[in-house]
Amino acid sequence: MNANEIKVFCPATVANVSCGFDVLGVALDSVGDEMIVRKVPQKGIRITKLTGQDLPKETLNNVAGVAGNAFLLASDYHGGFDIEINKKIKPGSGIGSSAASSAGAVWAMNHLLGNPFSKTELVKFAMEGERLASDVAHADNVAPALFGGFTLVRSYSPLDVITIPAPKELYVTIIHPQIEIKTSDSRKILKTTISMETGIKQWGNVGGLVAGLFKEDYDLIGRSLEDHIVEPIRSILIPGFDEVKKISIEAGALGSGISGSGPSIFAFSKGNETAVKVGEAMKTVYDKIGIAYEIHVSKINMEGVKLL
Repeated sequence: MNANEIKVFCPATVANVSCGFDVLGVALDSVGDEMIVRKVPQKGIRITKLTGQDLPKETLNNVAGVAGNAFLLASDYHGGFDIEINKKIKPGSGIGSSAASSAGAVWAMNHLLGNPFSKTELVKFAMEGERLASDVAHADNVAPALFGGFTLVRSYSPLDVITIPAPKELYVTIIHPQIEIKTSDSRKILKTTISMETGIKQWGNVGGLVAGLFKEDYDLIGRSLEDHIVEPIRSILIPGFDEVKKISIEAGALGSGISGSGPSIFAFSKGNETAVKVGEAMKTVYDKIGIAYEIHVSKINMEGVKLL
């Protein structure tokens, strides 16, 4: 590849991480999209090739195109970019499909121009892709995709992203039942107010999870993976959810919850061996129900988007 062209890995992500709706996320290592981005003299963004999924190539209907446009508008570069996307993350899977494309595009463009923008600024551009995908410019997937590891969006206005370390032995198991849940639809069913009592429980868990990650306290991480706000409502859309969660913990997982807006379900484990065992347990639920699924076992990706 020449100096005007790079190939990047754009990671899948788990957003919300149970208790952190719209503010917490983590990047995965074993699953993601691949992109080739070229700097070209013609102005604008073009999606020149899109394989893997049936998605629009028109710039304004594609999240990578929209995020790329936001980047171009803010930059002083007068040319444009051509993008090839090999889409390995299914849209509507709950593991950050739109975020991977949005984050990958702006990271690659920034790299080709000599990194004029900070990662926080890149998050803002990538959020425009999320706005196209889900009607809401949320950052809980694009932030970990760009920063790597766990991220906390402390504030949206002004945008303030905090990186959080991950214990070395923390692994993620994801089961993706082959049904699609659109993020925009799963947002519509959420309540817009909560009680003070529910709020207190929830921010206790957010604080506990962040503290557990910093202290490498696996039990505290597990105890904090409780969601009193979103999971009780969204889990209704996911067949077998309660059983998958129960069987994961019986198989040794620290805790389990909905990945993003679903239908994927994630579990954290200490060590790869346990994470694989949890995946085997999860499979039995969907084998019994008769729903096809995909399983991913991954360590935490501490880099985010990276060169291939």
